[in-house]
Formats: sequence, C-alpha cells, structure tokens
Amino acid sequence: MIDPAPPLQNTWQAWLSRVFGPQRGEYEAAIWSFVYFFCVLSAYYILRPVRETMAVGSGPNTIPLLFTGTFFAMLVATSLFGWVAARFPRKQFLPWVYLFFLTNILIFGAVFDYAVDNDREFVWLGRVFFVWLSVFNLFVVSVFWSFMADIWSREQGRRLFGLISAGGSIGALLGGISTSLLVESVGFENLFPISAALLAICILCIQRLRRWVEHTQDEDIEQSAASERALGGSAFSGFTHVMRSPYFRAIAIASIIANLLGTALYMFMADLVQQSIPDTNAQARFFSNVNVIQNALTIVGQMLIVKHVVSRYGIGISLSLLPVVSIAGFILLAFDPVLAFVTALTVVRRALGFSFSKPTSDMLYSVVSPEDKYKSKNFIDTAVYRGGDLIGTWSIQFFKSILGLGISGISIIMLPFALVWTGLALWLGRDYHRRVKLAREDANEHLSPVKTDS
Repeated sequence: MIDPAPPLQNTWQAWLSRVFGPQRGEYEAAIWSFVYFFCVLSAYYILRPVRETMAVGSGPNTIPLLFTGTFFAMLVATSLFGWVAARFPRKQFLPWVYLFFLTNILIFGAVFDYAVDNDREFVWLGRVFFVWLSVFNLFVVSVFWSFMADIWSREQGRRLFGLISAGGSIGALLGGISTSLLVESVGFENLFPISAALLAICILCIQRLRRWVEHTQDEDIEQSAASERALGGSAFSGFTHVMRSPYFRAIAIASIIANLLGTALYMFMADLVQQSIPDTNAQARFFSNVNVIQNALTIVGQMLIVKHVVSRYGIGISLSLLPVVSIAGFILLAFDPVLAFVTALTVVRRALGFSFSKPTSDMLYSVVSPEDKYKSKNFIDTAVYRGGDLIGTWSIQFFKSILGLGISGISIIMLPFALVWTGLALWLGRDYHRRVKLAREDANEHLSPVKTDS
C-alpha cells in the first residue's frame, strides 16, 4: 500500500498543477519537454538575428526571391521527411533529424568564419543561409510539436502545452539576449557552435522522453512514440491528406493568411531598418532586442494565461485573438506607418502568436491519427507555411512596385484577410470540439459490454 503524500506536499502539488498544469506522474516528462523546447528555440533565436541581417544585406528587394527559394527547398525537405517517416519508426528518425541540422550549423559556422577571417564577400553565402535557416526553424519546431502531440493526450495537452511553449519562449528570450550581448564583441560567425550544442541537448531530451513513454504507455506501446513500427503511407501523404480534409484545409488557409500579414510587417520592417540603421552588427542587435521583448511577453502568456483561456473560453476564442488584434493593428498602422509602430505591432502579434495561436493550433492535432500528427502537420507547418511566405512576399512586392502602394495602402488591403482568418479560427474551434465528442463516443462504445442473444 502506498503511503499518502504529506499534506504540505499535496498542497504544493495542487498549487503547481493549478498554476502550471502538470499532475502527479507527469513532472519528469513535462520538465524534459520544457528543456527540449527551450533548446530548440534558443538554438534558433541565437541565429535568427543573423538571418535577418543577411536579408537586409542581400537587399530588401531580394526578400521575395529568398522566400521563393525557401519554399522550394521546403517542398524537397517535406517530401524527404515524408519518405523517412513512412519507412522508419519515429523513435529512430527523430534524433537523426536534429543530428542532421546540428551538422549543418557547424558547417555554416566554419564557412562564415573562413569568409570573415579572409575578408571575403558572403552575400550569396548569406542568401543560402537565409533559405537554410528558414527551413531549419520550421522543421525542428514542427517535429517537436508532432512529438508532443504523440506523447501527450488531448486532456494533457490542454493543461501542459502552454507550459511547454513557455520553455521555448524562455529559450528564445535567452538566445536573443545572448546574441544581443555577444554579437558585437565576438562576431556573428562565432555564435554557430553555441546553437549546435543546444541541438545536441535536444537529442538527449528525445531519448529521455522516449523512455518515459515506454514506462508509462507499455500497454499500448505500438500506438505510442516508442513504437517499433513505421508510420506507413507514402512520402506525399501529408499533402494528400490536407487536400482531402476540410479540417486540415482550414488550418492550412489560416496559416497562409497569418503569414501574409506577418510577411507584410516583416518587409515593412526590413525597409525601415535599412533606412534607419546602416551598420550590420547594429542591425543584428536591433532584431535581437525585438526578439527579447517579444519573448518576454510571450512567456507570461504561455505560463500563466493560455491554459485558463482555453479551459474557460475554448480553442476557437484562443485561436481568434491574433486575427482580431491584427485587424486593429493594421487599421492603426494605416494612419501611422513608422518604424516604431511597425516594431510595436510586430512584437504584439508575435507575442500573441506564440502565447495563444501556436500552442492552441498544436492542440488541434491531438484529435488526428499518428500519421497525420507527423506528416499532415509537418506539411502544413513547413511547406504550407513557407508557401504563405511566398504568397506574402510577392504580393507585397506587387503592391509596392506595380501598384505603387506604401505601408498605409498595403495595411488596408490586409484587413479583409484578417477577417477571414477570424472566421476560420472560430470554425476550427467548433470542429475540434466535434472531433473530441466523436472520439469520446467511440471510446465509450468500445468500453461497453457486448450484448448477446440468450
């Protein structure tokens, strides 16, 4: 017989569960998940200001071409990932994904170091790095959340995804601070080994979480992330499943619209930063400071607010917060198109996106099959997301170059898209709850005793 926990321990555990979400038996995995996402986003945000600097150095007019290259690179990467996922168990291929990107980071670091030491031009190297990092960040984050949707149940996800997301935001915050403090003294090329070391810790976290799954889900191990079986299907299942499902199509369209609006702000900022901040390292520091403020706000939302919003108001309301704020923001931006306001709107949108939209949208995959958790989610999070970048960059370029519109005019054009996005968010919330209800009814049917004629 297990002795009951002391009253003080019970009170402490109840407080932790109420504020942060974990319950008894979940603390170990929640901590490893937290550390895992901390390292993923810290590794990325150490290098993200370098990417933005390379975009500015390439010239703001080349940003549409950079995102075009990124989109096609993402299509190739998504197809390769689908092929691997169809043929190898996820317990095998997940660590190799991170080892592959870790090796890439070390190679880029060595080449940039050589270029800087020998006073070589690296505009084209910077463009290649921009494309690569734009693939890297979506891929490693998508794989992370596929893994989370695989090891946590729907109920656990509603309680824990906000906390786990906060781990990533803290990592992003500290990664951005590290770049801001170090880049001007050590040079951007020396940040790459730090990022690679953090990805190595991610591999350790995957191994620890897999062992936790093996111990806690031993009765249904073949349906868990520790399964020895491959997911099956084809390399293009992610694409075909998204095309056939209204649920996945709605997620994909919402992602494209979100990127259209985000890309507009991104290009506004690139233009204004080039005009206002000429020095390369100073630009990197500016972008790093933007990331620091954004991530500080995000942490508060993820750790203390999103769980309660989802529990009290539902997934639809949580998903609709960002599009509603975008409507208000672009209306105001149409009247005051300056760097300070573009920066403020960018910070608020990113904070809301990472606090509410991202963890909530990842909950949407808790009601789909294991194959869709990896393939369909990966296709939407990578190829569709970068397709949104592609549509966004060329659309904004068309509005600027062909129609001659400025920031104010483009901001007005963005408003109808934000309205459609709001409607999709509310519909997805309703369809998610419909799927949850059907899953519960199906589970109850399987648990009901079978009646036979006497």
